[in-house]
Amino acid sequence: MPESAVPESTAPELDRREVGRTGLRLTELGFGAASIGNLFRATSDDEARGAVERAWERGIRSFDVAPHYGLGLAERRLGAVLRRYDRDEYVLSTKVGRLIEPNPHPTELDDDGFVVPGDLHRVWDFSADGVRRSIDDSLSRLGVDRIDIAYAHDPDQCRPDAARTGLESLRQLRDEGVVKAIGVGTNSTSQLADLLDDGLIDVVMLAGRHTLLEQGALDSVLEPARRAGAAVVAVGVFYSGLLFRKARVPGASYEYSGSPEALVAKSERIEAVCADHGVALAEAALAFPLLHHAVVNVTLGMRDAEQVDTNVALAEAVVPDALWQDLAAQGLVDERAVAS
Repeated sequence: MPESAVPESTAPELDRREVGRTGLRLTELGFGAASIGNLFRATSDDEARGAVERAWERGIRSFDVAPHYGLGLAERRLGAVLRRYDRDEYVLSTKVGRLIEPNPHPTELDDDGFVVPGDLHRVWDFSADGVRRSIDDSLSRLGVDRIDIAYAHDPDQCRPDAARTGLESLRQLRDEGVVKAIGVGTNSTSQLADLLDDGLIDVVMLAGRHTLLEQGALDSVLEPARRAGAAVVAVGVFYSGLLFRKARVPGASYEYSGSPEALVAKSERIEAVCADHGVALAEAALAFPLLHHAVVNVTLGMRDAEQVDTNVALAEAVVPDALWQDLAAQGLVDERAVAS
C-alpha cells in the first residue's frame, strides 16, 4: 500500500465520551502504543503498521503513546500511519518527563523493558524547558502538527514534587494552545486528589488502580476527578494479564510478575460469577471501569491487527447489569463502583 494511501474504514466509529471541559471526545476504547515500541519483545514494522491501520478500520479514534516506549520507536511507528488520516478525526496523547538523548554509554539493548538498541537513553526533566522540548521532539517523531493531550509520565518515579512541576510546565503550553488538555499518567494515586482539587489536571491516565480486583482509587482519584470536572482514562485493566486469561493458566500475572495467591483466588471467584452470566472475564474487566462517571476511556495495548480485533470484540460485548449487582452483593467489588 502506498505511503500516502488511506485505508477505508470497514466499521463504524466507536462511541465517544467527553473529556471534562476540554472539548475533546475520546472513543471508549483507545489504542495504547507501548507494544509497537517493542515492549518485552520485538514487533515488526509490518505488525505495528497493521495494528494502527486495523484500529482505525475498527473505529478507534483515540491513540496514546510516549517517548519512553521504545526510546521513540512507538511514536515514529504510530505517526507514520496516523499522519495519513484527517487530523481532526482522532485524539492523540503523548507524555513528558523523559527526554530521549544519546546514551553516553551505549548498550546492545535498552535496559527498561523495550527490545530496542541502547544507543539512546531517558533523562528525567519536568521543567518548563524540558517539557517544551519533549513536546517538540514528540511532534517531530510523530510527524503531526499537534498533540491533543500531554501527560506528565510517572512523575512519582522521579521525585516527590515532579507531578506538580510537570503540570505547571504543561499548563503554560495549554494556555498557549500548544496542547488542549493536560494530566498525569501513573500507577500511583499519591497526590492526585490534591492536584485535582487545585484544578491542575484535565485528565488522569490511571494504570491498574481501578480494576475488577482493585478499587482503592475510588476515593483518591475517581471521585476527586468527578468533583473537579476532570476525566479518567483507565489502563492496565487486565492487571497485567491476571484478568484476561483464566486465573491459573501459565502466564497470568500481576503487574508483570507472579500473582499473589489471594488475588488468583479472587479472580477465580469473579470469573465464576461472570460465567454464570455468560460473560468472559476479560469482557467484564474491560467494561468495569467505564461504569464510573469519571472514566471516559479504557486504553489497551495493541501489538498487531489480531490483538486489535480481540480488543474490539471484548469492548463490544454486552455485559448485563445483573453481573455487577452480583459481584457487589458477594463483596467482590466495591458497590460504589457499580452504582452508577
